[in-house]
Amino acid sequence: MAQTPLPPAPGADEHASLALVNSAVTLPGGQRVDELGSPDEATAWLVERSLAPDEAALLTYCQGKLAGLRTDLRAAFTAHVEDRAPDPSVLDRINRALTRVPSAPLLRYDPHDGLHRSPEHPATQVVEHAMAQIAEDAAELLTGDRAPLIALCTAAPCDRFLVRTHGRRQWCSTRCGDRVRAARAYARRQERASSPA
Repeated sequence: MAQTPLPPAPGADEHASLALVNSAVTLPGGQRVDELGSPDEATAWLVERSLAPDEAALLTYCQGKLAGLRTDLRAAFTAHVEDRAPDPSVLDRINRALTRVPSAPLLRYDPHDGLHRSPEHPATQVVEHAMAQIAEDAAELLTGDRAPLIALCTAAPCDRFLVRTHGRRQWCSTRCGDRVRAARAYARRQERASSPA
């Protein structure tokens, strides 16, 4: 599984929605890491967070649905941090994920079993249930007491979100903070070296 080489951003351990939004990250040098890059990786991501049973096996279609929710949640989190209205179609898709929990097996017919009830598809049922839980978590986070604490890491090119643990926190990890401080120190040294004595 593609692992982000950064510790979880503050808040990601408690909020599956924040973990999902941060499951794809841009690292220094332009490298992109996607923890949902394949159906197996997406399955492992859900299992690690107890959002799917150990025996689950997502299909490419289900992986795409989960990645689509990530895109929509990222857009909603970005709009929140930028203090602007999110695109209505993004909210519509998140709301569909919230309400799409498969609750009743469908009525089916086949010659061997006759009329019977079964879920749409076991993998689809797993991913839709997980997506509903993640969307519920996002809705609670974006509208709850911690909503003002949601921030985007200011260490370019990092694009992870975090829940600030204190008002001045700007970075999602010590690694990002160290990188920014080192760049500032380097810029100061360069400025001193280039200024006339």
